Formats: sequence, structure tokens, C-alpha cells
Amino acid sequence: MLTEAQVKQFDEQGFIKGGIVLSEEEVEKLREELDQVMAGETLRKPVLNRNMREKPSEYGVSMSSSEKVVQIVNIWMASDSFFRHAQNPVICEDVAQLCRTDTLRIRHDQIQYKPPVTGGPTPWHQDHPAWPIIQPADLISAWVALDDATIENGCMWMVPGSHKWGNQQKYLTSDDQFMPYHKQPELLPERADIHAVPFEIKKGQVGYHHCLTWHGSPHNKSEHKRRAIAVHYMPAHTRYEPEKNHVMLPYVTVSPGELLQGEHFPVVYRRR
Repeated sequence: MLTEAQVKQFDEQGFIKGGIVLSEEEVEKLREELDQVMAGETLRKPVLNRNMREKPSEYGVSMSSSEKVVQIVNIWMASDSFFRHAQNPVICEDVAQLCRTDTLRIRHDQIQYKPPVTGGPTPWHQDHPAWPIIQPADLISAWVALDDATIENGCMWMVPGSHKWGNQQKYLTSDDQFMPYHKQPELLPERADIHAVPFEIKKGQVGYHHCLTWHGSPHNKSEHKRRAIAVHYMPAHTRYEPEKNHVMLPYVTVSPGELLQGEHFPVVYRRR
């Protein structure tokens, strides 16, 4: 369980670091199954398995065929180990505490793997605007490193307090040093500070961030891999409110306005 100080920090900044939640053995097991899923060797398949740098960016950033960021969506559907990870009691208790909810469902999970040297950037973004089938924007992601995520190998960077500024996605870009840049700063609250800070995470450690927090990650130019699993958790009151298409849309079985639930959005936590 998180302390009151940690909850307050999250409410103010939109992100916090948690503790080590995976043992060396658990990390290695997830790495092995990740390799199998990436290679297409599992009987069951994830929703998506692609190189994000091989298509036009949804964030308006040009792509390079020489760079690679492997994205796997819903690896839990292909791997029992990753599904058990999504049910991790420490993670789920922390997220439920931050969401102020007694029930959590998986919205979806996501692998992002930046290989050594050629690992490309993940543009500055907010998560919720990229999920145009759900409301309200109360989701929290648990990002667990499967390798040390450092400045050198392309760790995430966060903008403190940015989760309080609403949907700013269409104005977000970066400068030449990969720092966030807002195209129309007059739309931000007075005294809004868009200075970004690194979010380095140790192997097996969890970091939490709000679905409106500005974040991005630069190239991995190091000789080390940067693998991570993010589970995007929905509190109990999350509704299906479709505005545009999304990769998870075919898996929705409820009507607009209803709570988003079903076998592809499983409950992984209920407070007793």
C-alpha cells in the first residue's frame, strides 16, 4: 500500500515511482515469454505485434525505417505469465488506491521494447487521447521495467502536473533536444511549467502515471535493451464512449454509455 505522501505526490505530479514488484526469476520468465510472442511462436496471439516506427505516426512525427520500437498490445492474451503479472496484488492495490476505486479491469496492456542502438523515440503524448472509446480520463498505468530504464537507453520523461491541464495532445511536439513543446502555450493554465524530468526505473520496479500526464522517451543509443510492460488499468466507473476507431474496438461487447466490461477487459482486482 502506498503512503499518504505518495498518493499526494501522485495527485500533484501525475506520476510516482513504486517499489520492486518482480523478482529476478519473474523478470527472466517474462523476458522469455516476450521473446516467444515477438517471434510469433505462441499458440495464442496478442491484439497487435508491430514495429511502431514502420507506419505514419499518430502523433504527427515522421518515422524512420532504420529505427525500431516493438509494440505488443494485450500480451496477456498470449501469455499466462503476463496475465498473472497484470493481477500482481501489490500493483493492483496501489493503482486502486490511486484511482479511489474498489475494482480494476485491464483496459489493455502494452509492451514497448527499444533495442540497443536502433531503438527509436516514442513521441510526446498523453495516453487518454489515444484511447477514443472510453470516459472519463481516470485511468492509471503501471509501467514495469524488464531492464533498467535509464537516460542512456531511452527511459521515459514526464512533465509534472501536466495531467491537470486537460487534453493537449494536438498541440504537443518536441524541440531538437526531445524536450516537450506546446504549439499554443496560451491555452495552458497560467504559470504552467512544461519542464520535463527523467523517470528512470530499475529492473523489476514499477512506476505509475496518470492517463493525461505528458510523457515521451528518446532514442536508445546505448548497447543495452530497454524492455517494459505497461498495464493500463480502468477503475470501476469507466464507460464505453466511442468517438473514433481504436485497435480494441472490435473487442467491445457493450453499448455506448455502459460500463466497459467483458472477457477482453477482465477484472483483475476487487477490494475485499
